[in-house]
Amino acid sequence: MVDANLSTRNSPPAANLMGLHGWLLLVWFAASFGLVFFAHDLQQVVAGWPVSYWFAAQGSVIMFIGIVAVFAWVANRQEGQAAEVPAAVKVYNRRLHQRFATFVVLLVMFILALTLAEQGGLRKIWVGAIFLFATVFLYALIGIYGRTSNASEYYVAGRRIPAMYNGMAVAADWMSAASFISMAGGLYLQGFSGSGMQPGGLVYVLGWTGGFCLVALFVAPYLRQLNLYTLPEYFAHRFGGRWPRIIAAWSAVLCSFIYVVAQIYGVGLITSRLTGVQFEIGILLGLGGVLVCSFLGGMRAVTWTQVTQYVVVILAFLIPVSWLAYKQLGNPVAAVAYGQQLPKIAELEQHLMTAPDEQQVIKEYLRRAHDFERKLAELPASLEQEKRAQKEMIQSLMGAHAEESVIVAARRQLAAMPRDEDAARARWTQARQENLMRAQPLAGMPAHTQPFAGDPEGTAQEQEKFEVSRRNFLALMFCLMIGTAGLPHLLTRFYTTRTVAEARNSVTWSLFFIALLYLSAPALAVLVKYEVMSQLVGMRFDALPVWIAQWAKLDPALISVSDINGDHILQFAELQLGPDIVMLATPELGGLPYVVSGLVAAGGLAAALSTADGLLLTIGNALAHDLFYWQDTDRAGAVRRVMLSKFALLLVALVAAYVAAQRPADILFLVSASFSLAGSAFVPVMILGIFWRGVTRVAAVAGMLTGLLTTLYYMVINLSAVRTLLSLKGSGLWFDIEPVSAGVFGVGAGLLVTVVLSWLTRGSAASAR
Repeated sequence: MVDANLSTRNSPPAANLMGLHGWLLLVWFAASFGLVFFAHDLQQVVAGWPVSYWFAAQGSVIMFIGIVAVFAWVANRQEGQAAEVPAAVKVYNRRLHQRFATFVVLLVMFILALTLAEQGGLRKIWVGAIFLFATVFLYALIGIYGRTSNASEYYVAGRRIPAMYNGMAVAADWMSAASFISMAGGLYLQGFSGSGMQPGGLVYVLGWTGGFCLVALFVAPYLRQLNLYTLPEYFAHRFGGRWPRIIAAWSAVLCSFIYVVAQIYGVGLITSRLTGVQFEIGILLGLGGVLVCSFLGGMRAVTWTQVTQYVVVILAFLIPVSWLAYKQLGNPVAAVAYGQQLPKIAELEQHLMTAPDEQQVIKEYLRRAHDFERKLAELPASLEQEKRAQKEMIQSLMGAHAEESVIVAARRQLAAMPRDEDAARARWTQARQENLMRAQPLAGMPAHTQPFAGDPEGTAQEQEKFEVSRRNFLALMFCLMIGTAGLPHLLTRFYTTRTVAEARNSVTWSLFFIALLYLSAPALAVLVKYEVMSQLVGMRFDALPVWIAQWAKLDPALISVSDINGDHILQFAELQLGPDIVMLATPELGGLPYVVSGLVAAGGLAAALSTADGLLLTIGNALAHDLFYWQDTDRAGAVRRVMLSKFALLLVALVAAYVAAQRPADILFLVSASFSLAGSAFVPVMILGIFWRGVTRVAAVAGMLTGLLTTLYYMVINLSAVRTLLSLKGSGLWFDIEPVSAGVFGVGAGLLVTVVLSWLTRGSAASAR
C-alpha cells in the first residue's frame, strides 16, 4: 500500500541543489532555445556540417545526456544515496543480466536463421508472419508469466526495477510509433525546420530529448520519494480534496487516449503490411499482444515486455540505417558518416529546382489548382456540371460495351463526388491547396539544412515568413519538452525503481538508450533522401520497384506516384511520400533482404505496442485507482482497484481501436497534440507544487482547468471542420502559432492563474488541507 507518512516527505529540494538546478537549466536553455533562435546565423560549415544543423541533430542531444548524468551524480553524492547495494539486490541484478544476455543472443540467432531460410526459398509472406507472431507470442508469454493481482506489483512492478533496465523500459515506452515510424519521415519531408508555418523534423529530436532534462531536474526524483502509484495521486496528496485528483485523472485519460490511438494506428499499419490482412484486422491482431501484457500483469509484465521490445526496436532501426550508410559511404556508423551526404543533397536540390522536366510538372500542378479555383468560384453550377459529365461518361462506356471493371470504376468516381455544395467547397479547397503546395520547387519541401523558411534580410513578406517559421519551431519544441515532463505514462515508470537515486540514474539511462535511435533518425532521413534523389528519380514508371505499388495499395497516403507531365519518367515532384513510409520502406529502398523488412516492421510494431501498453495501463489505473476506488484503503479495496483497472483497460483498448480504424490523422500530429495537452494540464501546477509551498488547492484546480481548456479550445476552434460549421472567417491563429503547439498558451495561462490565485487565496479556508 501507499506509505502512510507521505506528508513528512513532501518538501522542496535541498537548498544545496538549487544552484546546481540553475546552472544546468542555463546550459539546457542555451543548447536548445538559444541555439535554435540563432540557427540562421550559425551556418558556418565545419567538416561538411553546418554548425547549427549539427548541434540540432546531434550536439544538443549529447549535451542533454551530460546534463542529466551530471545532475544524477552530484545529487546522489550530496544526498548520500550512493550507498552500498544489498547482497540480495546484487544477486537479483546478476540473474537479470544473464537472462537479458541470453535473450539478445537468441534474438540475433533467430534473425540469422530467418535470413538463411529466406535464402533457402522461404516465401516473403511467411517471413513477415513468422516475425509478427514470434514477437507478439514472446510479449504475450512475458505477460502471462508476469501476471499478478498484487497492487504494488501491478501498479509499480514492486519498486525493484534496476536503473538500467528501467531506462530500457522507459526508452521503449517513449519511442512510440511516432519516433520509430514517423520521425525520420518528418525529417525527410521537412528538413531542419520545415516550410512556412509547419515546423520541421529536428524540432522533434530537440523537443523529445530536451524534455528529459526537465524530467530529471524537476520531476522524477521528487515524485519517486513520495512512494505513490499514479500521477493523479500526487495531486491528491499535495493539494488534498477530491477535485485535484479528479481533474488530473481525466486529463491523464484524455492525453493518453489521443496518444494510444496513434499507436494502435501504427499497429494496424504494420500488421497489415506483414501479414497481408486488412488494416482493421491488423489492428485487432496487434491489439491482442498489448492486452495480454497490460491486462494480466500490469506494470510488472509491461516493464519486462518493454525491455525486450527495446532490443527489437533498436536492432530494427540501426541495421537498415547502418546498411544504407555502408552502401553509400563505406562506413556503417551512420550518425558519424552521414554529414558527407549533406553537400551532395544540396547540389541535387539545386538541380531539381531548375530541371525542365520538374518545371513541366509544376506547371501542371498550377493548372490543376487554377481549375479547382474556377470550380469553387462557379459553385453550385460547377458541381452539377461535374456530375452530369461523369454520368454521360458512364453512359458512353456502356454504349461502347467497355470492360465491366472500367464501368465500375467510373461509377465509383460518381459515387465519390461531393454530395452538396458545402462538401464540394471543402474538398475542392483542400485539393486546390494541395496542388498549390506541390507546384512549389521540390514539391513544397524546404532545402534540407535550411533553418526556417523565408529570409530575415529579404522582403517584408520573406522576413515575416522567417519570423513565423522560427516562432512555430520554438513553440512546438517548448510543447514537446514541457509535455515530456507531464506525460503520466512516462512519469509512472520512475515509481518502479528501488530508490530515489536509482530514479535519477534511470533518467540518464533512458536518455542514453533513446539517443541511440534519435541520433540515427536524422541520418536515416538524409540517406533515404539521397537514395531517392539520385537513384529513384529518373526511372521509367514501368521499371519502378514493386514495393512502391505494394505500399500504395495498402494506403495511398503512404506513397503515390503519378505521371503528371506524361513523359513516363518519374520526376521528384511526381513522387509523394507520407512521413510514415520513410522508415518502413528503407530496407526495400536499400535492396536489403526481406527479412530486414520483417525486422523493421517488427520493430515498428514493438515501438507501438510498448507505448500502447504503458498508455492503456495509465488510462485503466486513472479510471479505477484515481476515480472510483481511491478511498478504499484496505486489502479488499486494493484488489477491487486492480480488477477494475484491468476491465477499464480492456474497454478503452477496444474504443481506441475503433477510433484508430477511422484513420483520424497522421501519427506525428496525434502524438504532438497529446504533449500539448499533458504539458498544459499537469506541468505548471505539478512543478510549482514541488518547489513552492504556497500553491493552494483552489489555485491548483483553477490552474489545471485553465491550462487544459485553453489548449483544447485553441486546437478545436482551429479545426477546418469546426470553422466551416461555425462560419468563422480567417485563420483563427494567435501569433500565427499552429494548433499542434496550443500548449504554449495553455501552459502560460495555467501558470499565471496558479500563481495569482495562490497569492489571493493564501490562508483562506478553501485552501486548507
